[in-house]
Amino acid sequence: MDSARLPTEDAELFWERHYRTRRTWDAHVNALLAETAAPLRPGAALDLGCGAGGDAIWLARRGWHVTAVDISTTAVERVRERARELGVADRVATEQHDLARTFPDGEFDLVSAQYFQTPFPLLRGRVLRTAARALRPGGLLLIVDHGSTAPWSWNQDPDIRYPTPTEIAAELDLDPAHWPVLRADMPRRQATGPAGETATVIDNVLLIQRSAGPE
Repeated sequence: MDSARLPTEDAELFWERHYRTRRTWDAHVNALLAETAAPLRPGAALDLGCGAGGDAIWLARRGWHVTAVDISTTAVERVRERARELGVADRVATEQHDLARTFPDGEFDLVSAQYFQTPFPLLRGRVLRTAARALRPGGLLLIVDHGSTAPWSWNQDPDIRYPTPTEIAAELDLDPAHWPVLRADMPRRQATGPAGETATVIDNVLLIQRSAGPE
């Protein structure tokens, strides 16, 4: 994906406006995260680009301690409010980060990067490589990207190209002996947009595990 179309200094303003004008905050968990995390023993999770917070709240309600980060102050404030309303505020820590500049501290059993794509300059591979290195031994990095453009997407650039899971893995340049790939595929699903419209979309899925052995 071409991430250099808009100036870096506008990124926070763009996403802040996006979430400040959001009509609804009835967020749901992303299906591929639920599928991956459901069988896991709860631990510490990091939600990169938490947005409306559906994933962070879902994890917290299942016993995970979640660090939810987003570039938008409005997003993290509303996720914090929602966690308090649902009685899981003690398991959700929210942090505002421009991940092009800063990354949250800590070690994690699960790092989730759901649709972590932006029209702004971002060394995404570096961010995701940092996320992989923040995993505890045995921990999982789940990357789910758009593989196609939904009719309701904020980005309708006809020239957009979505990298495949194999290309994403190559960009991360992680030693497969220490970060083996557990899944790399491109499933299709029926998605529902904000106004109830539906469309078939493609997800690019990459699941990497940090080896339990020494590096």
